[in-house]
Amino acid sequence: MADCFAGRRLYGDDFTRDAIALWYEDEREAYADLGKELNWFDDYFYHAMNVRNCYSALPHGRTFDRALGFGSALGDEFLPIIERVRDVVILEPSEQFVGSRIGAIEPRYVKPTVEGIIPFPDAHFDLITCFGVLHHIPNVSFVIREMARVARSGGFIILREPVVSMGDWRHPRPGLTRRERGIPAAVFRSAIDGAGLRVARSTHCMFRPAMRVRMIARRYNTRFGAALDAWLSRLFAWNNIYHPTRIWQKFRPAAMSFVLTKD
Repeated sequence: MADCFAGRRLYGDDFTRDAIALWYEDEREAYADLGKELNWFDDYFYHAMNVRNCYSALPHGRTFDRALGFGSALGDEFLPIIERVRDVVILEPSEQFVGSRIGAIEPRYVKPTVEGIIPFPDAHFDLITCFGVLHHIPNVSFVIREMARVARSGGFIILREPVVSMGDWRHPRPGLTRRERGIPAAVFRSAIDGAGLRVARSTHCMFRPAMRVRMIARRYNTRFGAALDAWLSRLFAWNNIYHPTRIWQKFRPAAMSFVLTKD
């Protein structure tokens, strides 16, 4: 556990299938239940951040025939680019997250496997999005390799995940599910490299002190707010302690986004 809290190893990444199955059941409806309890789903707060950090890196005017939303719930993350997407599949374990339309598109929902195998053939999708989902999953490295497998050559995979511990996951934490924990940045990059993916853009984001205040986080969903978050995150990117033990260590970006390509 010392290596995990030091950010040298990702807790859960080497779990057995039985341990993964227990984790899966704990998390399957946990976020949906928590979100209903805390009224989280009235708005989607990340459009401006997604556009600035991720979608703006996609080739201008390119359309995507097949897109996969990995754990995308209602599919709101696709709205800024939905006119460039022809078909959307959402891989989603929760029975509570089923949407009928994203813009003019009716998404198709598929259940994930417990092991993390994506139930599609090789080179099937030319766009995969995954925003804030991998940190709910134990075997992150395997799942990133699966994304690489089902991505077409020349396709894009977009990830955004917390790269801080999110507290001590061995104990209950207010506003978090039982199992979620952040992915250390070095481990994240190693998993990306191990999957044979190329980083087209990486961005520090979600400056921690501001994102913890919900009213401020709402204001980040503007072009100015996203730019401010990017500036603060770059300014404090040096302060990359995974599991902070002092107040000053918490003044840093809590997440990273990656725009990845498959050659």
